[in-house]
Amino acid sequence: MYNALLKAIKRLLMSLGALLLLAALLFIAGNLWVVTTTAAYIEQQPLQCRPDKVGIVFGTSHWTRSGVRNPHFHARMRTAAALIEQSQVEHLLLSGDNRTKAYNEPRAMWRDLHRRGVAAERLTMDFAGFSTYDTLARARDVFQLDKALLITQSWHLPRAVFIGRALGMDVTGCVADDPTAGVEWGLKVREWAARVATLGDLYIWNRQPYFLGSPEPIRLPKRTLIDLILPSLDERLISPSLKP
Repeated sequence: MYNALLKAIKRLLMSLGALLLLAALLFIAGNLWVVTTTAAYIEQQPLQCRPDKVGIVFGTSHWTRSGVRNPHFHARMRTAAALIEQSQVEHLLLSGDNRTKAYNEPRAMWRDLHRRGVAAERLTMDFAGFSTYDTLARARDVFQLDKALLITQSWHLPRAVFIGRALGMDVTGCVADDPTAGVEWGLKVREWAARVATLGDLYIWNRQPYFLGSPEPIRLPKRTLIDLILPSLDERLISPSLKP
């Protein structure tokens, strides 16, 4: 009886070990899949990012839990404003969480970008971007985007780009890192787990956004021939090679 119990415990431990090993392999393989298949679509330098009509800025808290300014939030706003200033994007979709009156990520992004000189007509707020998946699904189905430049941190972009392209969107990523801010281990582990969960969302349980609603296409102003000519004329006028 005693020997039989020991054998049963041994078999159980071996089975648990095999399951843990399999889970670890799937965890690593899932992360490698997400990272390697999206690397070609992510640009580390904002000024080298692929120009696009619309940039999607992912929401995050304005402040950290310790009460200091969140460097990830400000890096995203700084990069988004620079892309507008350099005419690499014409419009920004600000997507984030707005579940309570006291916490409003899109409104905080709008205020910050407006202070940085981005005109109000270049900003659209999405108040139901409760997750990365929801943001991209709503960008496609509600805001009618099939192509966009994604603006967020380097650790977040592989998952965001992977989701966007899995949803049939032609998306690329523009890194919005703050070189002075490190990434906490807890955040890294959470992102690794989120990448694996994303594979389940997309290919196993067919996740749906928390809230969709009616289509609200982003209307971009039509550019006239003069709009296209004037920038090139301005460049020629300030070009050092044309100075006397």
